[in-house]
Amino acid sequence: MTQNNFKVNLSGRGHNYNEEDIVAVIDAMKTADPLTQGKYQREFEEKFSVFNQSKNCFAVSSCTGALELVALLCRLGKTDEVIIPAHTFCATAIPFARTSARIVWADIDPDTRVVSAETIMPLITKQTKVIVVVHLYGLMAPMPDIMEIAQQHNLIVVEDCAQAIGASIKGIRAGNFADFACFSFHTHKNMSTLGEGGMLVVKDGNTAKLVPGLRHNGIRTFEFEREKYWIPAMSNVDFDMDCVWPYNFCIGEVQCAVGIKLLDRLDKMNEERNARATIFMNSMSDYPELVFQKVRDDYSHCYHLLSARYDGKAYNKTNHDFIDMMAFTYSVKVIVQYYPLYRYPMFIKAGFGNANCPNTEHFFDNMVSFPFHHWMSDNEFDYMIDATKKTLERLRDR
Repeated sequence: MTQNNFKVNLSGRGHNYNEEDIVAVIDAMKTADPLTQGKYQREFEEKFSVFNQSKNCFAVSSCTGALELVALLCRLGKTDEVIIPAHTFCATAIPFARTSARIVWADIDPDTRVVSAETIMPLITKQTKVIVVVHLYGLMAPMPDIMEIAQQHNLIVVEDCAQAIGASIKGIRAGNFADFACFSFHTHKNMSTLGEGGMLVVKDGNTAKLVPGLRHNGIRTFEFEREKYWIPAMSNVDFDMDCVWPYNFCIGEVQCAVGIKLLDRLDKMNEERNARATIFMNSMSDYPELVFQKVRDDYSHCYHLLSARYDGKAYNKTNHDFIDMMAFTYSVKVIVQYYPLYRYPMFIKAGFGNANCPNTEHFFDNMVSFPFHHWMSDNEFDYMIDATKKTLERLRDR
């Protein structure tokens, strides 16, 4: 079946833009000077700081860029170990694999499908320096518990919030627990700054001072006055950390302009996602073989994705049977996501192919992920519910 033949397809964009967004983009295109590192970036960072109740926020070109900066700021060495979930997108791990440190893969909790203190604790050794926690599908990992064990062992903690902007635990938003937090504004996310973009949050003020130079090629002002400002150059260039080469992870002004507008209605969009997810899950209450993420009462889920585990063993059926029927009988594109990272050739060749993650394996082998873009029509959504019920019924009877 081709991409265009699905009645309900997976979209490459998480949401649409309204007229205010478009006007903001046009205005920035006409007036922004410069088109990067300007007033829109500063306003975006300040507004995100207020929205997320976070200090030291830095807009960057992507969440991957934010993670690359964090990997530098962690100052990892050859004897250090970094604990990373095996069930996540590859961009979580690549920046740390690029260092000389060793990656240790953490399993997920079978019910929440994110890491927990219980899955992390057995992996901590004298060589452990960093724990990377991924909030997945819109649900936060149990940060209070994880921070407690991290503090006991004096470990750096990183929150990968790429899929969890606006999610919270007891009213505290994602990104406010760890030493570092990284957010994504990629095209698939709950808010997107025109396809790419990210935000880095740094808890320690002194560490935060290193970010602007590392983000932008080591650029800074000269320490001395020049009679002619263009001699020897417009700016100085130097190391922010001893012999650590900087990057260019700058974000454009037009992207920041639309990000400013999107923050105004992000909570509302998340509420609408949550409401739809609740309707969908409640509609499946007669089908216990479709098992959704477990969410505690004091956790707020922002439903970046709507995923489930299909337990069809009692009917001698697999997730592939479910996916095939949804696609070829009802024209709804359901997929499996997040290949366990240690299975990828890239990580195997780098020496990171060993893992003991039975929960990750079991979820991947039984996972189904439904289309869930914010702009899905009511008719498409209702059709997907009906198709899912009919598929589950038919798989029971076959």
